[in-house]
Amino acid sequence: MQGTVDGFSYGVFTPIAAFVMACLGSALGLRCVTRSLRAAQSFKPGWLSLGAASIGCGIWTMHFIAMMGFQVRETPISHDVPLTVASLAVAVLVVGAGVFIVGYLGSAPAVLITAGVITGLGVAAMHYLGMAGLSVEGQLHYDTTIVTVSVVIAVVAATAALWAAVSVRGFFPSLLASLIMGVAVTAMHYTGMAAISVHLAGGAPRTGASGDALPSIMFPMLLGPVVFLVLAGVVVMFDPLLILGDGEWNETPARKRETNRPELTDAPGTPGTARTMPGPPTWTGGGGTANRDTGTPPPEPPRSARW
Repeated sequence: MQGTVDGFSYGVFTPIAAFVMACLGSALGLRCVTRSLRAAQSFKPGWLSLGAASIGCGIWTMHFIAMMGFQVRETPISHDVPLTVASLAVAVLVVGAGVFIVGYLGSAPAVLITAGVITGLGVAAMHYLGMAGLSVEGQLHYDTTIVTVSVVIAVVAATAALWAAVSVRGFFPSLLASLIMGVAVTAMHYTGMAAISVHLAGGAPRTGASGDALPSIMFPMLLGPVVFLVLAGVVVMFDPLLILGDGEWNETPARKRETNRPELTDAPGTPGTARTMPGPPTWTGGGGTANRDTGTPPPEPPRSARW
């Protein structure tokens, strides 16, 4: 018997909340990766790790908030906690792999494609690993064509995200990029969910069993990633470079010396230039120039040798 799948049992609340979390994770991750490009070499791995964890937690949180609205009307739903936690680890690790690749190797097309494919396949793996932890009284079946489309969306979204992370500058362009990423990741999730069909086991369905206990299971698991995203947001807010960009407050002493290095010039009064200070007054005599303060006579000119 075919089960009735409903991915929007809470209406538009779960899609909107999932989209917001995807955008939040993407925005934090983009700003952290951008910050890593300007950080000292010793701090770069830390910023890249924070960015990867932000994006990974944002994607995972989006996925499972959206899953709160998923139900099969004829059977209860439960989740395998170890598989669910493993899917979070997969999301963070694969995003981290892509972020570190572009963070250290740059945004050349071959690098972006390689990192995007790795990250996109990892995000898809996170999605379907989480779905593997979904338990119903029946069997889940997937439409291969729709699954392929969802994987392609994941790869394209991951490649675009990595490109934006190392190429987009400025707060508002990064905000726009995070919104686009949020749309792409959410679209990937709901495309993957559209591939699902449920074949119920046994005879008559269990009327009224709708898996209403799912939120009580998911809320504790969502608490950790959500708290992490809040803390990452605090880090971003208290680092002015992530908001304001590069400025004089961020200049190192070496950069200031380079910026204000005096240049010799004949134009008096030019800011940032050095002028030759006048020496003691001199007077000119027949044989040369002498110092009027000391009275030192000028040296005699050299005499030509006589034979």
